[in-house]
Amino acid sequence: MKTKTNTVPSLLLMIVLVAFPQISETIYTPSLPDISRVLGSSNSAVQLTLSIYFIGFALGVFCWGWLSDFIGRRPAMLGGLAIYGIGSVLCYLSESIEILLISRFIQAFGAATGSIITQTILRESLSGTERHTMFAQISAVIAFTPAVGPLIGGWLDQTLGFRSVFFTLVMLSVVLFVYALLRLPETTDVSKRKKVAIIATAKKMLLSRRILVFGTLIGGINGIIFSYYAEAPFLFIEHFHLSPSVYGFFGIVVALASILGSMISKQRLTRQSPEKIICSGLLVMGVGALVLTVTSTMDMLPRGIAISCLLVSMFILLLGAGIALPNCLSLALVGFHDVVGTAGAIFSLGYYLLVSLITWGMSALHNGALFTMPLYFLGISWGMWLLSKYAMTADHVSEVMN
Repeated sequence: MKTKTNTVPSLLLMIVLVAFPQISETIYTPSLPDISRVLGSSNSAVQLTLSIYFIGFALGVFCWGWLSDFIGRRPAMLGGLAIYGIGSVLCYLSESIEILLISRFIQAFGAATGSIITQTILRESLSGTERHTMFAQISAVIAFTPAVGPLIGGWLDQTLGFRSVFFTLVMLSVVLFVYALLRLPETTDVSKRKKVAIIATAKKMLLSRRILVFGTLIGGINGIIFSYYAEAPFLFIEHFHLSPSVYGFFGIVVALASILGSMISKQRLTRQSPEKIICSGLLVMGVGALVLTVTSTMDMLPRGIAISCLLVSMFILLLGAGIALPNCLSLALVGFHDVVGTAGAIFSLGYYLLVSLITWGMSALHNGALFTMPLYFLGISWGMWLLSKYAMTADHVSEVMN
């Protein structure tokens, strides 16, 4: 039997384990045009490697979250990291877009353990303001990880080719497995876990307006973020003719917005409710999407000014995402503490499927036009803001926090 040995692992370990799936998702995005050329596939087909990643990720968070309630958090984490390593090796060896899609699915299925189990540990170990603060701290740090991916990937692709990117992920999987093996304690006593009825839990969650609202918001925010990473390489590398390494540096500028947003969110928790912070964050996202749409239609702008305007607009949009997202994650599963592993698995399955659907929509709409992505983001962001205003003012999700 596994026994509980530590309440919360180190913050550094939690950050590393929750952040690596995002690095795995974005590190190869500067290589998308190169992969399309080498494998002889269309741009839209290559973009599907992001959508398939989130499908595998969605199934992974469900399986690992549910399994961790029975075998413990530590074995589930180690098992997922092993599968992640296998998927990374297969990505490195892929010779066709079909094999790469399958490999990305396997890689994502394993990587999902880092997200779901880390969040489960935090949710079952912390409560109230302490939980909100911890999620804000982690969000502020891991907001930078999507930027680290393109920065490293752009340099690797330009100097060594896209396969070096996947080889880097193989090495990362080895380091992560050893780190978790040595430092991750078991944080739950599975011998004391009650038998969880998955169907009953899922039904209860589907009838919860809180779950539906926050699931939609989390999926929508992440869908916009990763749709940007799917479309941006083609805009900046093909449309504006920038090098992969230069594009990689843009990720840092954009990620600073998410970090600043998380810091603002943490600061405002001392004087505002999480629900109000979420509404204001989504409003900022909507404004950013509107500015992005307007600037994308100004064809007469010089290239340098056009690029600067796009980056500033995305900064505003992702600033709002950084403000809203930590509070959505923190509030989502209040009321499900007794089945937090299974509830987290079901919840994550739903919102990652939504992320996959949104990124697929971006690939389906891809036509090389500069205004396509901004219009897509405009509709999603303002739809989320309207949903939040209705839900919060109607008191649908303002239950008493535990």
